[in-house]
Order: sequence, then structure tokens, then C-alpha cells
Amino acid sequence: MQRHFGDDRTGKPAGESEPSSSDKADSHEDGDQRNLPWLYAGRAARSFATAFLTVVFPLYVAYNYHSSTAIGAMITFGSIIGGAMGAAVGLIGDAIGRRPVLIALGILGAIGSLSLAFSANAAVIILAFGLGGIGRGGGAGSGGTYGPFFPAEQPMVATSVPPNLRTLAFGRLGFIGVLAAAAGSLAAGSLNIFRHLGMTSDEAYKLLFAMGAAASLVVSFFCVPLRESHNDRKHKTGEKPLSDGGANEEPFEPINKPDAAHRTVSTRQLVSRLAITNALNGFGFGFLGPLLIYWFHVRFGAGTAEIGVLYTIINLVGALPYLGAHKISNKLGAVRTVVSTRILGVILLLGMAPAPTFVIASILLALRTVCNNLGMPSRQAYTMGIADERRRGAVAAFGSLPAMATSSISPIVGGALMNLVVDVPIFGAALFMAANAVAYYFAFRHIPLPSEQKRNNQSVQK
Repeated sequence: MQRHFGDDRTGKPAGESEPSSSDKADSHEDGDQRNLPWLYAGRAARSFATAFLTVVFPLYVAYNYHSSTAIGAMITFGSIIGGAMGAAVGLIGDAIGRRPVLIALGILGAIGSLSLAFSANAAVIILAFGLGGIGRGGGAGSGGTYGPFFPAEQPMVATSVPPNLRTLAFGRLGFIGVLAAAAGSLAAGSLNIFRHLGMTSDEAYKLLFAMGAAASLVVSFFCVPLRESHNDRKHKTGEKPLSDGGANEEPFEPINKPDAAHRTVSTRQLVSRLAITNALNGFGFGFLGPLLIYWFHVRFGAGTAEIGVLYTIINLVGALPYLGAHKISNKLGAVRTVVSTRILGVILLLGMAPAPTFVIASILLALRTVCNNLGMPSRQAYTMGIADERRRGAVAAFGSLPAMATSSISPIVGGALMNLVVDVPIFGAALFMAANAVAYYFAFRHIPLPSEQKRNNQSVQK
């Protein structure tokens, strides 16, 4: 069954203009839209598992180790492993295809969950976090955007739709993921239900991790029907190697080969700029991941039930912005959309520190999530749109690798400093995310997508 975005055989929505000549420079990428239902289903299953494990994981570590410093240290070491894992996923996906990588990651996630069900050993926790992605999901409202799947899933989506529909596709993917994450966050509250049924805390945690393992296997199942052309992949990766070591090596040619009026960056430049901006964002994200769960626990005495309900509500509220992201991006442009939504998110985040109650802090977090989600599909579509189609996995992996590295530093720093100032996660996240927004603007303000360049040229002519 073939899934289309619109009402005609081209797969474009009613009233949508034809892709520009610059967009068509993405060669044969009209995309196999039969992949979309399976990608959506896989994201739903993964987001469900990620959401409740993101809530359960830090509290499980705290239950066994009773220290914010220990939580931060384990997240740090796990993040280092996760960074290497993400780089490997990007390179391997570009080389052999993203479908087998996605299937393998689902299986690896199941192994990680089962390992935690039977052991609270620090080494097991670190490996499950780093290799299996357990507890790594981007927080409330992200819908499973982050983690080891990221460098394989994003290129798979980009090659499954025409260029002019990527923001819409990423928006729908995020919408489905966030709705599934809402159910997953609510499932985190089942820890208390299991206890009321007579289970010990250890037994309840084991059952939750077993549920996570089952959901990860479902993710692998949904990835099996994905279609990926072996000939196209061979052509893309074989036409010019990433590096042949020769004296005349030109592995970083300009992206999309647009007209002279369109400013471009090479693959090397793109990765470098993403590395700088994402490194700043990684510092901020490291403060907000599992440490934010712990912040709610310490600041307001919230447990899995309260935080699970909170994250359910935030996911529900944060789902709708994904559907409207493409409209805002069409008006403001991708870069301005990303920057403006992140600045608003930082302002709302800062308001959480003096919040007197759990409810007020929760409302501010929900609004911050709405702002962040408005810009997320634009950022994803923008990166994939200006990246060389043969190297999208590598761009996604190595562009985000510094974020994985820096996000592994801030948890251990934030966890230690929380013993002195409990609001350190909020202030640390706001500082680095504001720096990220500024850096992102200066890095990409002169590099519009080909479709945006065409609209700008038409406006000038009029």
C-alpha cells in the first residue's frame, strides 16, 4: 500500500507548487513513500519505550545509588559510548544502508533493557545507556528524536519523500512520536501500580524494563519492510568516496550544485558548523536530560507517577506544533524558525528556576516544549536538505557527535553542583541553549534551502 501526502499521483498536497529546479538537483530523490507508514510505526514504538524509560531510568539509578553525582557520572560515561555509537551508525548506514542498521539498533535496545531488568551494576547501566540508548530520548516532547537511531532514521526519511515535503514529513514523524511518547510517559506511572499490586520495587523495575525490551523488538519488526535501493546506494556512496587519500582528493564538493546566486557550504564546512552549534546545544541538553527528572524529584518531591503524568501532558501539548512547523518555516525560512523558537524556549526555561510550585514549573516546561517542537522539523529538514545526499548519515552523525560529547560532560558537572545549587540544570541549560541559537544564526543565515532561494528570487523579481 503506497502512502501519499496529497491527492494526486505526484504525492504532493493540493495547492503545493512543483519542486524548484534547485530542489530537483537532489537527483532521483522523489522518494519511496511506501517507507513512511513503517517509519511512522517504528517511531511510535520507539517513542513509547523511550518515554517511559527516560522517566524510569534516572529514578532507577537513584534508587540503587542514592546520589546525583553517581547519576551524572553514569550518564557521562554512557554518553561517551553513545557518541561513538552514533558516529558508527552514521558511517555504517551510509555504507551498507540504513535499514539493517535500524533493525540492529532495535535489537540492541532490547538487549539493553533486559540487561537492566536483571542487573543494577554500574557497568551494565553505562552500557545500556550508551549502546542501547536506554534513558536517552531528548526529554519531554521530543518524541524520540535523539539517540543512536538519529543518524540512520533521518537520512531514511529524507530519501523517502520529495525535497519540498521534507519539513512536512519530519513534522508528521515528530507528531506521531510525541503522541506515542505521551502514552509511554503515562506508562511510567505503572511503577506505583505494580507496587500496589504487591510487587517489590525491584520486581516493578524489572517488569518495566521487560516492557521496554518488547517495545524495542517491535521497532525492529517495523523496520524490516523498509525499502532501500541497493543500486542507488552503491551509486551514491561509490560515485566518489568520502576519502581516497589521494593528492587530488575532492570529497567535500559544494552541496546540491545550485546556481551561483545560492550560497553553499561544502560537506566539511557543514559538519564543522553543525559541530560548533550542536556542541553548545549538547552542553545545554546534558543539563536537561535525566537531571531534569531528578530536579523535579528534589525540588518538588515528585515521583514517577507525578512526573509520568507531567510528561504525558507535555507530550500531548507538544504534538500539535509539529504539524504546523512547515507553515512557519515557509514564512520565516528554516534558519529563522529554528533561532526564534529556541530563543523563546530559553526565556521560558529560565522562568522554571523561580517557579514556586510543581504546577507552574510544569506549565513553563510545556510551553518551552511547544517552542522547541515548532523548530525541530525545520532544523531536521534543513540539515538533510543542504547535505550531500550520499553522506547524510555521516553529516547527521558527525554533526551531532560534539553534542554527544558535550552532553556527556554537563551531567556529571550538573549532578555534582546540584548538591550546592539545586537549580544548576536550569541555568546551565539556558546559558548554552541561548549560545546555540546565536551561533546557529551566524553559521547558517546566508545559506537558505534551494526552495527558499527560489522564492526569494521570485519576490525580488516581482
